Amino acid sequence: MDQPKVPRPSTAPYTRIATEEAFAPAEMIRIWKKILAGPDPDPGFASLMGFYMTSQADRPRHVMACLQELGTMRLQHMDDAGIDRQVIALTAPGVQVMDAESGAAFARVANDELAEACRKHPTRFSGMIAVAPHSPAEAAKEIERGVSKLGLSGVIINSHTQGEYLSDSKFWEIFEAAQAHDTPIYLHPNTPPRQMIRPFLDAGLDGAIFGFAVETGLHALRLITAGVFDRFPRLQVILGHTGEALPFWSYRLDYMHQATVGAKRYETMKPLKKRPSDYLRENFHITNSGVAWEPAIKLCQGVVGTDRVLYAMDYPYQYSIEEVHILDRMQMGPDVKKAFFQTNAEHLFKIPA
Repeated sequence: MDQPKVPRPSTAPYTRIATEEAFAPAEMIRIWKKILAGPDPDPGFASLMGFYMTSQADRPRHVMACLQELGTMRLQHMDDAGIDRQVIALTAPGVQVMDAESGAAFARVANDELAEACRKHPTRFSGMIAVAPHSPAEAAKEIERGVSKLGLSGVIINSHTQGEYLSDSKFWEIFEAAQAHDTPIYLHPNTPPRQMIRPFLDAGLDGAIFGFAVETGLHALRLITAGVFDRFPRLQVILGHTGEALPFWSYRLDYMHQATVGAKRYETMKPLKKRPSDYLRENFHITNSGVAWEPAIKLCQGVVGTDRVLYAMDYPYQYSIEEVHILDRMQMGPDVKKAFFQTNAEHLFKIPA
């Protein structure tokens, strides 16, 4: 898909590090096609990747070509958009649509492929560790291998796994490993699960337009209200798309959480050590992926702090050179803008300055 004739962004007094950029090994695409051809595939998976893998429209063809490429074409697109480095992760739903054994095995394959690309292009690529959450013990081992053996930093989890959420304590071995290795978890969107997707599908709202944010914001809130961050106080979670709207809701979340706990309305809603907004400020980082809009970015900075809001493009799903120009023109102090584009990512993903 050709970009409009937009000039390449000029050199800036900061490095542009894009922190939510996707890839998909060709073998994973083949596995996905087999799953889609099987009996009763997940409706969200069928709606999302079924579309991208079969549509002949320009945009999905562009996305599929770019997802499978970790070399010349990706680097050229980065150069054309003024992107100095990508932090790359396995695209949604990754291995989470596979069975647990197959998912754990393929996560290792995907991580090896990504790590090799990062070794070939050490100044341009960084990578996140894919895991199969439905095999928590193997996921914890893969986090250790990804950090200590492969040189990857950050863990990608594409939200729910076949309708199950990480707020269930059976998954918390994953959090223990991430905290122990001081590596953040990027909670990336997935389409709503089978039990909640129908109203979204009926209106064409199941994907990035709305369903992603609803589903992933719900997941993040479940982590907070389940007490994950009381149990793992140093755990850091990243949310894209200006925090999946949670920063905009933070006042009401605090008020209604306190009221609900006080009323003892739900057995699952227990008192926490802090307010929900406190966990947003202390345990979450936010990227602007897909949202090149200064007011929303500044609101997030006001809620969680300028040291916790990072740049992302959302390549190749939202590859827009014009958006880089828009963000370069944001009215904010030079130190804050450098933190947004560069230094926050360097600190969080342990990227050499």
